[in-house]
Amino acid sequence: MKSNILKIFFVANLILCLNLQAQFGSRKEVKIPDILGMKTLKCDFHMHTIFSDGNVWPTIRPEEAWREGLDVIAITDHIEYQPHKNDVPTNHNRAYELAKNKAEELGLTIIKGSEITRSMPPGHMNAIFINDASKLDTENWKDAVLEAKNQGAFVFWNHPGWRGQQKDGIARWYDEHTYLFENEIAFGIEVVNEDEFYPEVLQWCIDKNLTMLSNSDVHHPTNIVYDVTSGEHRPMTLVFAPDNSYESIKDALINHRTVCYTKDLLIGNEEYLTEIFSNSIEIFNDDFEISGKDGKNIQIKNNSDIPYKMKLISKPDNLEVAEQFTCYANRTVLLYVKNVDEEIVGQKDYELKYYVENLITSPGKAAEAVINVKINHSSSQK
Repeated sequence: MKSNILKIFFVANLILCLNLQAQFGSRKEVKIPDILGMKTLKCDFHMHTIFSDGNVWPTIRPEEAWREGLDVIAITDHIEYQPHKNDVPTNHNRAYELAKNKAEELGLTIIKGSEITRSMPPGHMNAIFINDASKLDTENWKDAVLEAKNQGAFVFWNHPGWRGQQKDGIARWYDEHTYLFENEIAFGIEVVNEDEFYPEVLQWCIDKNLTMLSNSDVHHPTNIVYDVTSGEHRPMTLVFAPDNSYESIKDALINHRTVCYTKDLLIGNEEYLTEIFSNSIEIFNDDFEISGKDGKNIQIKNNSDIPYKMKLISKPDNLEVAEQFTCYANRTVLLYVKNVDEEIVGQKDYELKYYVENLITSPGKAAEAVINVKINHSSSQK
């Protein structure tokens, strides 16, 4: 009896270990298409480790990112805030040094960075593509950002609406930010940080031609913050670049070739959003014959991880189609197209215009998409 119990215990633990290995030793690819002849790189440029106020060892960050389908990361520990300094000595370059070999082993690009942590204004800023983080440890914040600029950094403003500094959660633009952007010290802003989306910051990026970023700012292990096994994902910045080299990524960031990806939302320039949509979707049975007041289903296949939420803008008067429907991620849906004017005969080309409600181009505005159908109308009178 005891032997049987031990066997059952052994088998149960073996199954558990195999399940854990399958879960934590495999990569889930993020299915968002490449566009405009460039790669769509999945990036997170804001995260922390035990070397500031994070709760993980640096080598964990590239392992998490690889499992979750990311291509590029930056570890950005705080310069001025070191709550673990009694246990881990302050060394502003060490987290990158520890994580670098693991990232390279996994084929990830890891960018050296730090968070310049000052009160508002100007608030917290990330400097990535730096050489020596210790030189950012200065008394005056302007000296810190100018040193980052001297090192060729891409600097961006973090969580501008964070209630830790903006008590009402409303982002505000100060003279200090005008100084940063007009002097080409900073180039972008987090439109999304963790679970917060700042619509007013999206409008700033549009008006001031600044780079939009979406980052996790994760402190704990990511599988504690996000239920990655059920499909939940961290916020990401999608970067459109020829490859994942430092030079290509930095050029894309400087030239605003980014889209913010958070939950089921894509936020960014309409050109990029419509390209992502059109390269995600395949339409079948869109050329068909109907008789009189008849109808047919067209099939719309979504090859991406984004469930596109469609809302009708306009259609021809003689057709009936769904006012709203969802192109579910990695599935094919049916869209029924019905003719309501039996007097129409012959071949006609039609456009069905929809908003894609979760592709956000500006506050309150969604990207548009067109579904083309070709119908050969035959008379119902035989």
